[in-house]
Amino acid sequence: MRFTKTGLAGLAIAGLVLTGCTTDAPTDDAETGEEQTGGDQEWFVQEDFDREMAQRDIEPEGDAEQPWLQAIEPDWVDTSEFATEGGDATVCFSNASVSNPWRVTGFITMEQQVEALQESGDIGEFRVSDAADDDNKQISDIQAFVDSGDCDAIIISPSTTATLTPAVEAACDSGAPVIVFDRGVNTDCAVTFIHPIGGYAYGAEGAEFLVDNLEPGSKVLALRILPGVDVLENRWAAAQQIFADSDLEILGDEFTEGDGAKIKDVVTQYLERGDVDGIWMDAGDGAVAALEAFEDMGVDYPVMVGEDELSFMRKWQETGLTAIAPVYSNFQWRTPVLAAVDILNGEQVPAEWVLPQEPITDADLDDFLERNADMPSLHYAKFGGEDLPNFPEAWQDR
Repeated sequence: MRFTKTGLAGLAIAGLVLTGCTTDAPTDDAETGEEQTGGDQEWFVQEDFDREMAQRDIEPEGDAEQPWLQAIEPDWVDTSEFATEGGDATVCFSNASVSNPWRVTGFITMEQQVEALQESGDIGEFRVSDAADDDNKQISDIQAFVDSGDCDAIIISPSTTATLTPAVEAACDSGAPVIVFDRGVNTDCAVTFIHPIGGYAYGAEGAEFLVDNLEPGSKVLALRILPGVDVLENRWAAAQQIFADSDLEILGDEFTEGDGAKIKDVVTQYLERGDVDGIWMDAGDGAVAALEAFEDMGVDYPVMVGEDELSFMRKWQETGLTAIAPVYSNFQWRTPVLAAVDILNGEQVPAEWVLPQEPITDADLDDFLERNADMPSLHYAKFGGEDLPNFPEAWQDR
């Protein structure tokens, strides 16, 4: 089946989970051999936390004007065994879903990158299956790609980690090069695994900002989407590490399912009981709803941790908030398709392709809003598609 874009706007509104989320149980100590300490011990691995904290300060290799091609400490692998002749290769993509605005924005960027590569003759057909966040459907989708024998390369964004691991291994066994991105699996059989730095780095950015911009004894409310989701749990575990070494008072961590009305209600209840000086969020696409609670109560805005979704960034600029927007780099959706081209040309790629993950601060807020002035509110500022075909209309027409 050739790729067609259908119903992205409706799916975006319906979705609740964010980006690299999975609902698999975490790997236990006996399987990893790694000590888990601090924060929520079920979800915190000190070695992973330390690595992500260090990667924030490492200069990526590659052109800063093309962050989707940069890599942090890459370990290059030979792909000559996958080299093909000509540019008519069929690339197949098994997508977990387009069930939230972040994934919709990224998928549009991927679509436009594919169009550019087709026009340049670098790839031929691009086949896409969408699992709608259903593990069983994605397993079936991947098997269908394998059974067809038509895929010269297979890209997979897994819906969950452990459950999709056997399906990814089956794809690897087919002989086609496999590229995993965004969400990981418990196997290293893929030629490359592409992702930004990760959840620990995301959670720490916001927590550190609150510590730096609030007085000792200030009260912080943490707003979370869902329990048991690894990337989100990693974000909160990292924040707990930072808060534990501070003099801030954490009022609580409340789950909201990403629902704007629930976010506003939770914040209102806390404000009725006393001051809230700062808001930490594990996903900031509901940040505007939180701020509306402060407006309705007639109290000062908090120091705010949001995200690079435009609705929040525009509110930030309009109100003069003290705020930061951590990002889970949306431009990563370009990288798997470009990696497929490199692999099919027999060129080296990183075994683990770690992309930069830089937050948006007050210093560059105006610049990113100017770049995205004509984009809809659900768009993500760091989508990285300004040089692709059909910019900006493709991202406006959802």
